[in-house]
Parts: sequence; structure tokens; C-alpha cells
Amino acid sequence: MTQSSTSGKAGPETRPYGTWPSPVSAALVAGKTVSLSDVRVDGRDIYWIEGRPAEGGRRVLVRARAGQVADVTPPPFDVGSRVHEYGGGAYTVRRGRIAFSNRRDGSLWLMEADTPRCLSRGEGLRYADLTFSPDGRFLFCVREDHRVTEGEPAAALVVLDCNAAGDPAFNGGTPLVMGPDFVSSPRPSPDGRYLAWIEWDHPAMPWDATRLRVASLLQEGDDPPRLAAPWTLAGGDGTAESVIEPCWDAAGRLLALSDRTGWWNLYGFDTTSGVATALAPMEAEIGQPHWIFGLRSYVPLPDGSILAMVVSGGEARMVSIHDGNVTPLDLGAPSGCPAPLEGGGFAWLDAPSDRAAAVVCGQPDQPPRILRRAADLPLDTADIALPRTIRFPLPDGDGLGHAFFYAPANARHDGPVGEKPPLVVLAHGGPTGRASTAFSFKVQWWTSRGFAVVDVNYGGSTGFGRAYRQRLERQWGVVDVDDCIAACEYLAQNGQVDPARIVIRGSSAGGLTVLLALARSDLFAAGTSLYGVTDLRALAQDTHKFESRYLDTLVGPFPADEATYLARSPLTQVARIHAPVLFLQGLEDRVVPPAQARSMVAALRGDGVPCALYEFEGEGHGFRQEATICRAWELELAFYQQVLRLPVAPALAVDLVPPLQGG
Repeated sequence: MTQSSTSGKAGPETRPYGTWPSPVSAALVAGKTVSLSDVRVDGRDIYWIEGRPAEGGRRVLVRARAGQVADVTPPPFDVGSRVHEYGGGAYTVRRGRIAFSNRRDGSLWLMEADTPRCLSRGEGLRYADLTFSPDGRFLFCVREDHRVTEGEPAAALVVLDCNAAGDPAFNGGTPLVMGPDFVSSPRPSPDGRYLAWIEWDHPAMPWDATRLRVASLLQEGDDPPRLAAPWTLAGGDGTAESVIEPCWDAAGRLLALSDRTGWWNLYGFDTTSGVATALAPMEAEIGQPHWIFGLRSYVPLPDGSILAMVVSGGEARMVSIHDGNVTPLDLGAPSGCPAPLEGGGFAWLDAPSDRAAAVVCGQPDQPPRILRRAADLPLDTADIALPRTIRFPLPDGDGLGHAFFYAPANARHDGPVGEKPPLVVLAHGGPTGRASTAFSFKVQWWTSRGFAVVDVNYGGSTGFGRAYRQRLERQWGVVDVDDCIAACEYLAQNGQVDPARIVIRGSSAGGLTVLLALARSDLFAAGTSLYGVTDLRALAQDTHKFESRYLDTLVGPFPADEATYLARSPLTQVARIHAPVLFLQGLEDRVVPPAQARSMVAALRGDGVPCALYEFEGEGHGFRQEATICRAWELELAFYQQVLRLPVAPALAVDLVPPLQGG
């Protein structure tokens, strides 16, 4: 990225906000940017996954070894998982041996000396959260079985023998744990004597209530290991406790995160007595919502200390925990806990506010070495909008809300004196999620063109403790909407944005927030729903297993609370929506099927509300392909320019039906 200064240059050109030519092009966002995730370490080797829009969104396992960076998985392998539809934990590596899931068909593969061999090709089986046994011979993983003809896919923890020969079509693994609705995080102890894992049942989500379980691993001869009678160390006693991310330290002590005090904190567990000891009590979160497998919020180190990522006030920081003492560490801006390298140092995905994310390695308090950057940004430092935390009064009177505000930023352009910028409101997905300060094109695309942006951590967001998450219980479609409106009113009252030019966008659960905000308030000039929820009744009856009972907490049990489902569904609020709406939808979306957007569009058009629906072949819940990403950004920009009466290229204009009044 060009970190140049504008000093010595002519002053910026004055142009109306929202019309600035931007260096953040669709080609940069979609074609010249890769996604980076899941950084892991094996000795001194560093691995990560790259999502490449230019290759149709294919995810590639990449390795840095002895200063050389190279792809590990050749085409057509697509490293990923569809367990719970969101996947995660799709690969693992130990002593050069690599296991990974191929997302396109669910098959499981082993690589030795960079040569792939299929372990399981069972049709209808999916794998995630892959973990080798300490000796590397066995592979523990979560298996989701879609071969059932009735009911939900069956979840199990299974083990596969990596040395076994035979037809992979018949090797679905040996089941170790079956029965719970959901299982995750199979973690063998360093000596191979025990296995720890997490399980939970409907209607709980993993941030509501889980159980930490442990069992002895028994093995006879060359047979795969089996479990003795398991026992519960935490959760499962009728209390609402979320226990996540079990991990063993080198001494054989079991660690895990629990929110029993109202905050996800770190505990050590005595596996015999079940006694849990808080290792660093704090009113801050060490932990993230378990949307995907393989999350890492902390890691035990060889010296007995623990490296942890702490989220406080919506922002993450790194600390070292040792003998109850918590010491801040400067390790940049990791998106997850860094992984220790053999011989010292760490590797992590760095996600700062002022430049694109990068896979890096290094030591605390030293500039890291960059192994791969998501994009080389042709941007001046003045082109990048930086987050500013705002706290605004909550409409329910329960303290202050939280959001990140970004003012327009462009090195070559400025707005007219006395003019206030239009505002783009971001409603994050989940809704159990979190807005972060990491550099993101969903912010910079707008700010570099003269829009302000506010990214709202509405009630229900994570990183603020359990009580803040629970503000959304039975209140989805109310609290999130109220908080977004309150953030806008706060910015308008403080003279930072133009109150007549506010638009709102959101994906998935955020799409429902968008549509209900349009129905509840005339504050918004337009809204964009990206694969968003429009019909809660349909969602309750036609979604995937992981979220099939999510609405019990967010809305209420169905069908007992059907009246609430109707009242909170955007589809029943069409008569109250008057602002134009843009819908962007993947045709292969299994989380929020295309029928949701189609029904909403038909209803809006029937009421004479200008709207447009664009559907994309080969896309699911989230867009991965270069052409789709380019088209989606260009459409949304043109949509807001049309609604706000700003200049728009005719070739990019959105086909609104019915058309906007007056043009």
C-alpha cells in the first residue's frame, strides 16, 4: 500500500459528497483482493487459507516454509466445509501431515509429501473441526451426516485411521460421540489419554448453553480409539452457561472459556474433581460466538503463560496471562489469537484499520514480517477512513449503545463548505456478531466516495458481555432496529451527517434489520438487503439445522409465538415501507433461500414501492465469485446515487420497478 503524504500537492478538489472519484474500484475489491483466514503453525511452517474470487471463490491452502510461499492444494481442490453451512476448521496439520475437507463434495483428504490421498468420499457426509491425535495417526473430526431421508442431519464426533487402506467411499469414520444435536471441538490431551469436546442441544445456540465433556481414550492393538464413559465438567446443570474452545496445555491441564460470570473468561479445569479455576477474571470477553469451527481466542505457551485476545468496548487487544497477572502485548491487530512458532515468535492474521489484512509473523513489540497481504492498495493514507468509537443513548434507557463512525476520506477530494455527507448505516449479520475496526471494503468503498459510515454494535452484539447479548432475546427486529435509528439520530443531532440522506444496508440477519428499519422510520432514504431474512415463519420452517431453533431465543418458540413471527416479518410490514429497496441474492443460498427475497419484492411492487432484485448463479450465503462481487458493489452504489439524485452512469443504473418518481 502506498503510505504517501499529500503535503506539497495542490489542495483537494471540492465536489459534492457521494460523487468523489475513488481509487477503491470494483476490480480492486473483487479481482485483486483475496480473503485470508485460518492461520495455523506446524513447527516453523505457517499455513493459511486464501479465498480467490478470480478462481470462482476457490479456497486454497497456502504454506510459508523457509522464506518461500507456495500453494499446497492444487485445483480443483476447494479447502472448506459446509458443516452447519458456515464451516470452519477445514484443515489441520501435524509434523508435515495435512488433512483437509474439500468443500465441493465434502470429501476428506490426507496429504503427505504434498501428495493427496482420499480418506473419505462418502456421499452426504461433511467434516469439520479436524484435529490429529498426538502421534498424527488418527484424525478426530465433527461429521455431519446428510444421508438421512427424514429429520435433521445427524451430528457425531468420529475418528479416522490415517494409515488405513481400503475404499474411501466406505470410510465414514468410527463414531465416538452420537446423540447430542451438536458437537464440536474434539481435542485430545497431549498424552493421548483423554478427549475433550463441546456439545449442546436444541433450542440453544453455542453462545447460550453448552456442555464441556471429557472421556478416557481407550485403544486396543491397531484398532481406532474408543471412549470410556464420559463425564461433564461444565454446563448441563440447567444453568445458562456457554463453555467454548477447550484446549490442553503442555502440562495436561484442560482449559476452556466460560461466560458463567456474564463474560467469556478463561478457566482451568481439574478433570478429576471438576473444579474450575478462573485464571484471569475480567469484565471483558476472551471468546467469540461459535458461528464457525476452529476459532482460537487463546493459546497456552511453553513457558506456562497463556496468550489471549481480549475484546473490550468492541475492540480487541492481546494480553499475556501468567499466574493471574494480565500483561498487555503489542502484536498488531490480530483477528484471532496468534499461533506460536517452534523456536519463538508467532504467526497470525493481522487486521488493522489502516491497511488490508495480512498473514504475518514476528515477535511482540517488533514490526512483523508480511508473508501475504490480502491486497496491495493504491491508496494514500488520506484515502483511508479510520474508525471512531461513538456511544449514544439507548432508546430503552439501558445505558449507552456502541458503534464505529467513519467520516468521508479521499486525498484528492473534499465536500463543499456547509454540506453534510450522506450516511451509510451498516447492520452486521448474525445477529449474534460484532462490528470490528479491521480495514474493510464495505466501509472504504463508501467513505472514499464521500459517504460517511456508521457500523452499529446493536444490542445482541458480542464483545460486551452476556447481558448485552441478551438485550436481543425475544427482541430481534426491535432492539437492533431501535439502536440503528438511535445511532443515526445521534450523528444527525451532532451535525456530522445529512439527516435527509441516510441509507441502510445489511446482509443475512442484517437484511431483516434493514427492512424493519425502513418500515419503522422515515429516517432512511433507501435500504439494501443482501440475502436477508424477510419472512420469519418461512425461516423457522425452511432453514438449515444449525439455525433451525435460533429463532426460539430471538423471537420465541414457533408456532406458539406465531403472532410475533408475523409482526416481526418484513413481509407483513410492506404497507409501512415507502423507501426504495435493493435486493441482492445468491441462488444456491441454503441459509436464507431465494424465495424470501422474491416474496418481498413481489409484495413491495404490489404496493408501488420502487425495488430491484438481482440474483446470482453459483452463489450461496455470501458472494465469492469475482464477477458477482464486482456487480454487487456497482449496483449498490448506482442504487444510492439514483435515490439521492446524484450523477450515475446510465450503463450502471439499477432497474427499479416501479421507477423512482421524477426520474
